[in-house]
Amino acid sequence: MNARRLTATVLCSAAAMTALSGCKTKGEIVVDQGVGITAVRSKCPAVGIPDYTGDMTLFRGPAKTADAIDVTAAMTQVRAQCDEAVGEKVTSTVTFQVLGRRTDTAGARQVTLPFFVSVLQGGSSVISKRVGNVTLNFADGQARAQANVSTNAFIDRAAATLPDEIRDRITRKRKAGDTDAAVDPLSEPEVKAAVARASFEVLVGFQLDEGQLAYNATR
Repeated sequence: MNARRLTATVLCSAAAMTALSGCKTKGEIVVDQGVGITAVRSKCPAVGIPDYTGDMTLFRGPAKTADAIDVTAAMTQVRAQCDEAVGEKVTSTVTFQVLGRRTDTAGARQVTLPFFVSVLQGGSSVISKRVGNVTLNFADGQARAQANVSTNAFIDRAAATLPDEIRDRITRKRKAGDTDAAVDPLSEPEVKAAVARASFEVLVGFQLDEGQLAYNATR
């Protein structure tokens, strides 16, 4: 899956993404023994972390050097549970852990970090974006802390559903003598565009400023 890289406030296309699927076993369109394509495509969105947004580093002062690091945090264990059974909206519940580490362990301390949850349609169109906060509670003398986050994303069911005509073109059985037997329906521009429009992703990551994003990209 292509990545979506986050600038300070805008999502745009990028090269590669750490991706997970909320309904991976039902989320693909697969070839059925060479006789056609069987649609087992789910309305559930794929879930992932865009490049360079899964880590956050806070510094003491303006210097961006190793000896000036105050707190580091990383997102991990990103998972999704998706409910596409009923209703006008498909609900994807995304959970993840934030693992934090501080360099100065004196005293108890709370560190609150912002994160985003964004829904993309067709790989590039931002449908929604929310910013939340996660708080790490460091005990006195402890260098590490952990927090668990659960958040929801909502997808319009109608938008995530392929039109019947497009679905029929994808799944129609083809015989060897058919004029289009050797043509992959997914290569047809109209079909590709329809599949893209019905494809959604939920992306989570730390809400970084320009400097933090640049630091992650170059370290």
